[in-house]
Amino acid sequence: MATVLIVEDEERITSFLTKGLKAAGFVPKAVNNGADAVEMALLGDVDIILLDVGLPDIDGFEVLEQLRGQGVTTPVIMLTARSSVADRVAGLEGGADDYLPKPFSFDELVARIRLRLRPREAAPTERGVLEHKDLALDIHTRRVRVDGEWVDLSAREFALAEMFMRHPGQVLSREQLLANVWGLDFDPGSNVVDVYVSYLRGKLGKGRLETVRGVGYRLT
Repeated sequence: MATVLIVEDEERITSFLTKGLKAAGFVPKAVNNGADAVEMALLGDVDIILLDVGLPDIDGFEVLEQLRGQGVTTPVIMLTARSSVADRVAGLEGGADDYLPKPFSFDELVARIRLRLRPREAAPTERGVLEHKDLALDIHTRRVRVDGEWVDLSAREFALAEMFMRHPGQVLSREQLLANVWGLDFDPGSNVVDVYVSYLRGKLGKGRLETVRGVGYRLT
């Protein structure tokens, strides 16, 4: 059973999530401030984090920055009353795996938790490595091997690289990448996909990710 860390200041919401997640087959743990959240996440015994932005000591964005800065790759779903596109993009670009504005449907939350846990449970090969020509993506260490050299990826770069590696040669639209990597509906004003494709090209090599004008990108 997957362990879910709930980081939420409101006792009523914490109680609701704890009861619901237990009934859905998860093991919930709860803290009500950012410092405890960082400490517990660093122990490495949680599978996914539900992180509220409004916390009494440091906000959720700073918690996320600390976690990613210290190498914690545990999936994070941000829960917040801030629903503007700017806030959503800020959270996702900061390393969050998903962003769910309040109020939300509990069934949708559970579906998103299961979606974010799925890649961590799937083993594409016995060694847990996806391979395409001279590229190899290690699911467990979240690194990519390029021309025989291992390169570290951020959590978002890894998720994007995994999407391409699972669909080599297939054109993936920006809508598909936003939905599967960021958990967002299509926003024509956001260039977050293009920004992260550029980051990934810098690590994989510019020629490996081809731009299909007006459509999206393809791993050649």
